Amino acid sequence: WQRWPRSNALRTKSAQNLLDAIHRARRTTLARFIYALGIRHVGESTAANLARHFGALDALMRATYEALLEVGDVGPVIAASIRQFFAQPRHIEAIKQLRAAGVHWPERERENTKEAEKPLTGKIIALTGALPTLTREQAKEKLMTAGAKVSASVSRKTACVVAGADAGKKLTQAEALGLPVLDEEGLHQLLNGQIKL
Repeated sequence: WQRWPRSNALRTKSAQNLLDAIHRARRTTLARFIYALGIRHVGESTAANLARHFGALDALMRATYEALLEVGDVGPVIAASIRQFFAQPRHIEAIKQLRAAGVHWPERERENTKEAEKPLTGKIIALTGALPTLTREQAKEKLMTAGAKVSASVSRKTACVVAGADAGKKLTQAEALGLPVLDEEGLHQLLNGQIKL
């Protein structure tokens, strides 16, 4: 058994591939980093909303309880949990160590648009099936940018369902509940304000 390939050229290539993989692992997004911190009650959707609202980790870490309540889908319980998390020195130290190790992400200025001004604020929307040109993540990002909360399930609280090819159980549930169902074109019209929920 031999740990490295025999030729120097292959050995160098394998080492470079490993270094590239390590470098890629250090690059992430602010939303993913916030989610990875494991803050109680903060799921992927909330982490994305926090990243979009504050734009930078330091701004989130300094945010007051009242400032956190301005973020879409952040209520008193989540706001208190975030404040409690960043109040603990061991968490701050862990973040410092990760940054020192090279973990980084793009940051930007804090978003000026208030959640209340966004067209879909407070609307719960579900996605199902494959859309013609948008991936699930792209559609989800567009909806959350417009203020919507993207849900993994369908209920009477759901404002509408965006359905693509091979839509599953969510479409059946939406039809049974009499909820509006949009295709990708309808999604664009919704985002452009041509369709109101």
